[in-house]
Amino acid sequence: MAANLGDGISEADGGPARHIPVMLEEVLAALAPAPGKIILDGTFGAGGYTRAILSRGAEVIALDRDPTAIAAGQALVAENSGRLRLVPSQFSNLAEHAPEGGLDGVVLDVGVSSMQIDEAERGFSFQRNGPLDMRMSAAGVSAADVVNRAKPGDLARIFGFLGEEKQAGRIARAIEKRRAGELFATTRDLANLIESVNPRKAKDKIHPATRVFQALRIFVNDELGELAQALFAAERALKPGGRLVVVSFHSLEDRLVKRFLADRSGKASGSRHLPMVEEKAAVFEPVGKGMMSASKEEADINPRSRSAKLRAAFRTAAPASAADFSIFDLPDLASLEKMGA
Repeated sequence: MAANLGDGISEADGGPARHIPVMLEEVLAALAPAPGKIILDGTFGAGGYTRAILSRGAEVIALDRDPTAIAAGQALVAENSGRLRLVPSQFSNLAEHAPEGGLDGVVLDVGVSSMQIDEAERGFSFQRNGPLDMRMSAAGVSAADVVNRAKPGDLARIFGFLGEEKQAGRIARAIEKRRAGELFATTRDLANLIESVNPRKAKDKIHPATRVFQALRIFVNDELGELAQALFAAERALKPGGRLVVVSFHSLEDRLVKRFLADRSGKASGSRHLPMVEEKAAVFEPVGKGMMSASKEEADINPRSRSAKLRAAFRTAAPASAADFSIFDLPDLASLEKMGA
């Protein structure tokens, strides 16, 4: 499950916390699992949602790109006598794992899992000093590659957009100066540099490095691109009446889900000064009253739920629309591939 402390702030600088599925009752109510239904859990993690869905009698296809999560979930597979299929896959590819007749539900819990946060060797948290890694799949370009190779202007854009860091430019220039003499290797190494540039003030609720670490994690794992692709994939994979449920923890993620569902609502949009835009058939209709947040009671018990936002919709019989990424208005950031060369 994702581990975030506030709007856009991941628990990169917090202590270890027990894994608690976020907004579990609300997710189950929106997803409506039942015997005979097939639900895809796109973010298996520690299996919190999957266990609850199985307990309602549904079958589950669970995905995770983290090999550690796949290995840890094998016991749950064995316990459920063929009702759970656990697949190593990014959730952007979820349509490839759907049955021919389509899915009855898709649930996505977007973000980094508490298991990943708590493992120092994964490099997600600077409170647990370890290699500057942050790769959910344990493969590809690492955070160290980005910090040590990206141009200062690219770093500033990454920190500014994905982390909403106000000191992005200053931090990027400091990184460039420091790496000319010694490359960054550990989480604490980078955090100390950031704190020297942007010292923590008494009124600050978070460590000065939190937003930069968040931005690097999102960038390294292409989390926004993955989410956008997963939404289009869910549209193709869900059968009429099937339900899409997304729990996000960052304003950028929630904005993508909101824009997607608005675009797929079938309602015409446009300016009163321009010609009328023709309405399209609705591909999704909302479940409930739009965005939901965790209750105060849950937030008191599980601080990670405080920034959670849940949006849900059911699939109509209308054909899937084209996968038009322009609806998300994502920025053109630096290329991960070039950094890994």
